[in-house]
Amino acid sequence: MGRIKNLDEIKAMVRARTGKRNTFRHAKTADVESVLANLTSKDPELWAKEWSRVAKPYEEQGAQFETEGKFPQARAAYVQAYCYYATGRYPTPHTPGKMACFHKSLEVYEKAGKYFTPPLERIEINAAAGNIPIYVRVPKDGQRHCIVINFGGIDSFKAESYEYDEGLQKAGMASCAVDIPGVGECPIKASPTADSIFSAVIDYLETRPDVDPKRIAIMGRSFGGYWSAKTAHVEAKRLRAAIVWGGGVHYFFQEDWLRESTNAESYLMDHDIARCRLFGVEKIDDLLKPWSQLSLKDQGWLDKPSCPMLIVNGKEDLQTPIADLYILLEYGTPKSARVFPGGHMGQTPQTFPTIVNWLKNELK
Repeated sequence: MGRIKNLDEIKAMVRARTGKRNTFRHAKTADVESVLANLTSKDPELWAKEWSRVAKPYEEQGAQFETEGKFPQARAAYVQAYCYYATGRYPTPHTPGKMACFHKSLEVYEKAGKYFTPPLERIEINAAAGNIPIYVRVPKDGQRHCIVINFGGIDSFKAESYEYDEGLQKAGMASCAVDIPGVGECPIKASPTADSIFSAVIDYLETRPDVDPKRIAIMGRSFGGYWSAKTAHVEAKRLRAAIVWGGGVHYFFQEDWLRESTNAESYLMDHDIARCRLFGVEKIDDLLKPWSQLSLKDQGWLDKPSCPMLIVNGKEDLQTPIADLYILLEYGTPKSARVFPGGHMGQTPQTFPTIVNWLKNELK
């Protein structure tokens, strides 16, 4: 496994991500420095306490702005509070303090969502797997809209889809955010059959009068890219398009890659804990068997047809092997791919606009 970072290295990486990457994209430098100054250890409870401390004033501002009828300001304050509460639970809520941050992040995000355009709807789908909470944003104009089901990876919960949802909305696409198995509010852990979550979401969206059932797409980021790739095959006839953005499908699930990539240099902290929590196990050795069972090649899916698919990654990814992009191209239905410079997910200024343009063309 990779070397676990010390406190100074974690602080340096937080500073480098401030204003640039989730969950630090909306973070303000003064707030970040206030937190880092008080982090005297890697204690996860201290981490949660400090990020909660800087979140609370923005949450209170949001409530005050609401009282005054200043709804755009309330939205901005609640989004800021969300940023810090979500960071407090990062990468996974495995302690009481982090779990408290997780619940607060949902609370303030849903308060902000009332003032999104279009507004955020929290829906709970009653499925065989259990209740599946999703966030839906569809324009209220009486029309049927194309929609993109959007989700992240092991540390990016459905509310972290906010930035991507905003980009989709601006491009004329409705959005639906969901937690992947083993993450956030998803009712089940990761397993070879957990893609049923996404089939249940498609079932629900097809019933909505404001959604065009013939124009439903799926976009998975990081580990979410795995679920996007699988669902693109399982639901090949119902999905119009799929984005596999930084997701592994076979080589990613081999023991050597699991051990080599866990606690990768590009990952902030607690990578091993976040990966284990996907499956409900305590340590990496317990993860080996359930992890390997997710290979789409071994499950026999790669030879089967899929919906149109765009595969995206960075050519120097340390978390997902670039070989998984190529194996998707070698098997099954012909697909599109784009490799960007850099590491995990190839996050350049051109990456997401490239994805959005491809989706717009497929969802015409």
